[in-house]
Amino acid sequence: MALCASVFIQPVFADAPLPHRTDLSLEDRKRVGEILSPAVDFSQLEAFEAMSAGAGTSRKRANRDAFSHPTANLSFEEQQEFRAGNGLFKKLWTSSPSSTKASDGLGPLFNARSCQGCHLKDGRGRPPLPGEDAVSLFLRLSIPPQDEADRKALASRTLLRIPEPTYGGQFQSFAVTGLLAEGKFDIELENIVIPLNGGETAVLQKPVYRIRDLGFGPMHPDTMTSPRVAPPMIGLGLLQAIHPGDLEALADPEDLDGDGISGKLSLVRDPATGDIAIGRFGWKASNPSIRAQTAGAFSGDIGISTPDKPENWGDCTERQSSCRTMPHGEQANLGPSEAPDPVMDLVTFYSENLAVPMRRNVDDPAVLRGKDLFHQIGCASCHQPKFVTSRQAPNPAHRFQLIWPYTDLLLHDMGEGLADDRPVGDANGREWRTPPLWGIGLTKTVNNHTRFLHDGRARNLLEAVLWHGGEAQSARDKVVDLKPDDRKSLISFLESL
Repeated sequence: MALCASVFIQPVFADAPLPHRTDLSLEDRKRVGEILSPAVDFSQLEAFEAMSAGAGTSRKRANRDAFSHPTANLSFEEQQEFRAGNGLFKKLWTSSPSSTKASDGLGPLFNARSCQGCHLKDGRGRPPLPGEDAVSLFLRLSIPPQDEADRKALASRTLLRIPEPTYGGQFQSFAVTGLLAEGKFDIELENIVIPLNGGETAVLQKPVYRIRDLGFGPMHPDTMTSPRVAPPMIGLGLLQAIHPGDLEALADPEDLDGDGISGKLSLVRDPATGDIAIGRFGWKASNPSIRAQTAGAFSGDIGISTPDKPENWGDCTERQSSCRTMPHGEQANLGPSEAPDPVMDLVTFYSENLAVPMRRNVDDPAVLRGKDLFHQIGCASCHQPKFVTSRQAPNPAHRFQLIWPYTDLLLHDMGEGLADDRPVGDANGREWRTPPLWGIGLTKTVNNHTRFLHDGRARNLLEAVLWHGGEAQSARDKVVDLKPDDRKSLISFLESL
């Protein structure tokens, strides 16, 4: 019944016992192959389907704290480490010099004062409401390569993009006292009316960004911008524990199977080793590890240096000389950087171990019907339902878990409607990483909004689907053509995740 079954059978789940899974015995390969076989009976649940994150799934009440619980199978000692990391994740940093010596170092330029400031309740950011300053949405900046040195840096993956020469790689709307912020931006909306089968209509809102009040002079004339909202934090350690062979087996950049889906790996340079690794994190899969993502956020979002990114001025460029001469928070008695060890270890551990909530209404007939449609339409071609994580994952809590993240972590062409026209590494201006869907139905509960996609433009799940294009155009058009009750069933399924 599932039209996309071939996506899973070739080459990942063929009769050969998963040869790319070098972490598994032959017996385990056979077992995993059977477990990961695509669903064929949509009248009932698959085994363990409600437990989205395996043994680590949170069974806590689905309230506003639903994204803030520790992975359920952590040891007692690990739970203590998680709580310490939670405190640092919520920590409000202050500008230097400060009487709170362990908390100063903010900025000089920044987008938020804490990790929690963007990932409120460990959840999803949103665009600012009228009259608000943008906090959990910011702009990435870059320019095309200007010379041979730039082109070599990109080709070697030493850099994934060339920062704007004055304003760097990220536009910061806030600054410490005594320093101008980089500026502000406004969002204008253009309505796009989409007729749906059954006489219904959807109205999409296309955002257009206007930068103003630049604090350090004009930007490069070829500056490319791309908005980003903060993604939810749940299940990251399990995504990191997916065996790389599984992702390599799903990739089909030349669309050799002719199904119209050509997902590709994002290959980046791991800052910890210098080796080429698979990018898994960020909207363009630009980071290979949660630690790398965390260090980048400390530096770019808060302006806090770490042992991984030791520049105390954060994203201030050489042209922002007044920014680089501001006081910093590094203190010799605490160790190098403004957030010395073990801060990075604790925040990384916390970020790796935020639990995925248990699914809800999983056996509701409308949800099961929606799941059937999800597969028939082709959504599962990119939103890969399930994996079994590596037996060699560093944390035992993440090892050999059946998880249901609904992502392949690959880059896909999403069409002109979602294009930012800004390449980053292997991702061109139309490509985005498939975002995980687990927990998506609790966005309203946790964050009191239902804004989705990389810039929060979609005001609900149906709008998010209708923005899909490129490789997802066929699936999107089938959603438009569904009967109204079937569309509701599809959304009910997504809301159950």
